[in-house]
This record gives sequence, structure tokens and C-alpha cells, in this order.
Amino acid sequence: MQPAYDTQAPKKAANLSINADLLSRAKELDINLSATLEQALVEVLRTRMREQWVAENQAAMEAYNEHVEKHGVFSDGFRSF
Repeated sequence: MQPAYDTQAPKKAANLSINADLLSRAKELDINLSATLEQALVEVLRTRMREQWVAENQAAMEAYNEHVEKHGVFSDGFRSF
């Protein structure tokens, strides 16, 4: 699968605000904040990109489904099940 972003891009510092207790507990458990944030952002990015693709292609999918309902698919005559 193709990555959703440039994995070779350089790191860039970011100023974030986070719940103090959440940060304290994460530090106690030696959770790598940068890696965890990147991992979470990748998941959100993929979800949003997937949603965007579906929205952009919704009309084509509906048209294809209508065509299949009316005319079937090419392989209909070759199925043995």
C-alpha cells in the first residue's frame, strides 16, 4: 500500500497543548509522544482520505451499480455457481 504521506520528509517541531495529567501518565509509562502522535495522525489521515475518495467517486459508484442492476456484469454467463 502506498503511504498517505512522505515518510522521508524531515521532522518539524510543533507546539502542542495537552491535558497535564495525560502527559504525566504517558511520561511515567515512557510513551514516545512524537511516535504516538505520528501514528494517530496517520490513522486519521487515512480515514479522511478514504472518506474524501468515496465522496468524490460516489456518483460513479452509483452509476456503475445501476448499470449492473439493469444489465448484469460481463461474467454472468460464465459463472458456475
